[in-house]
Amino acid sequence: MLSVAAIGLVVNLISMRLLAGGSSESLNVKGAYLEVLGDMLGSVGVIFAALIIMWTGWRLADPIMGAGIGLFIVPRTWTLLKQVTHILMEGTPPNIDLALLERKLMDIPGVTAVQDMHVWTVTSGFDAMSCHLVVADISKARDALQNARRVMKDNFGIDHVTIQVEDDVLRAEEAVLHV
Repeated sequence: MLSVAAIGLVVNLISMRLLAGGSSESLNVKGAYLEVLGDMLGSVGVIFAALIIMWTGWRLADPIMGAGIGLFIVPRTWTLLKQVTHILMEGTPPNIDLALLERKLMDIPGVTAVQDMHVWTVTSGFDAMSCHLVVADISKARDALQNARRVMKDNFGIDHVTIQVEDDVLRAEEAVLHV
């Protein structure tokens, strides 16, 4: 029991070292890192339990240590689960202020309204945005679109945008379609 746990500890420490750098950038790597962390803690717990059993003969040390390790892992797992659920539910990334984003788009020359705006995380480090920009002069749609893309990239770090540009006439037609 002790020798297998010691080997497991060494393997898990090496794995943790390899995964540590990417665990803050990707939920997949973070999940793998937390799994290896749990295994590493399990190895440490088994080593302690084995030593306690060897020295005292108290065999309950092993299941008690296992339960303690499980309780230690639960908060980290809960945090990861919340992040994953937020992404799957297409929640707005926590670092994005939607009111500020809308104000920045409204500051673009010729933009009169922003509608149907959505910002979500596709996967770790990859946010997306979609919206409708209403412009006073549809012939200036290209300029408005280019400015909006630049605002999204420069101010919010979002370079995956889908923007529909329309004028008041197109906006009114779309409103009729949603009735």
